[in-house]
Amino acid sequence: MRPAAVEYIAAREVGEVLAALADGETSVLAGGQSLVPVVTRPGAPPCRLVDINRVGGFDTLAEDGGCLRVGPLVRHRAFESGVVGGALGDLLRVVVQHIGHPPIRARGTMLGSLAYAHPAAEWPAVAVTVGARMVLDGPDGRRTVPADTFFTAPFTTARRPQELLVEARLPTLPDGTGIGYAEDRRSSIYPQAAAMAAVTVTGGVVSAAALCLVNSGPHPVRATAAENALLGTTFSDTAIAASAEVAAEQDTHRLDDDATRPGRRQAYRVLARRALRHARQGAGRCG
Repeated sequence: MRPAAVEYIAAREVGEVLAALADGETSVLAGGQSLVPVVTRPGAPPCRLVDINRVGGFDTLAEDGGCLRVGPLVRHRAFESGVVGGALGDLLRVVVQHIGHPPIRARGTMLGSLAYAHPAAEWPAVAVTVGARMVLDGPDGRRTVPADTFFTAPFTTARRPQELLVEARLPTLPDGTGIGYAEDRRSSIYPQAAAMAAVTVTGGVVSAAALCLVNSGPHPVRATAAENALLGTTFSDTAIAASAEVAAEQDTHRLDDDATRPGRRQAYRVLARRALRHARQGAGRCG
């Protein structure tokens, strides 16, 4: 059986991309790590692709007004170096090491991962953890959507078919913030479960905390009860254990039914504790 017929459009300007997307059925090709295997498999239906790799300015990666602005053509590997500073840069460098393998990191893009919205993918978890905002461009102009409402279901986002995700804005993390990431990965390219943390210590106590639970529901979620349990503590082993316990017992109710099983609860208990311990190593430091 032959692969599907593919109509290919090589855009050079944003307007050309939006014109191609106007039919509501065209897919965007940037890195193609998830898209190409789907459209080229035997028996796949005919499709229409708009390639954005020649569009100028889409490789923007710059700090501006307290945010890191990431364009549609910024590859995963851009975050392997020290190009982004501070605690946010630390988080990005830790996380990118867990994404696929070198060929995927060389070609795949952060915004492509955000738009694909795999429930276990690392970049959606980062976006939820730091409170990123997504900038969408479409026939009605630009709009901005917070990460916690951008991801709506597995492989589904708030992006309309006629819109293009043109930028992700990741807030830079304040001095005194430590970051941590822990995952349970077996044979899959994605983790079975993961936890991500960004915790700020001011004057010896936790002044801000973000803890994200990954891959047991339709999208990453913030463990808000566990975060609240950590605020005001001295970030001790006891406080970390208590916060991880709250994450496993109270925050997993926001995930799917499988997450509430004893084995799954234990996985999040362990992963949350590991992520928080990693975060403690950098917390309280000034840039």
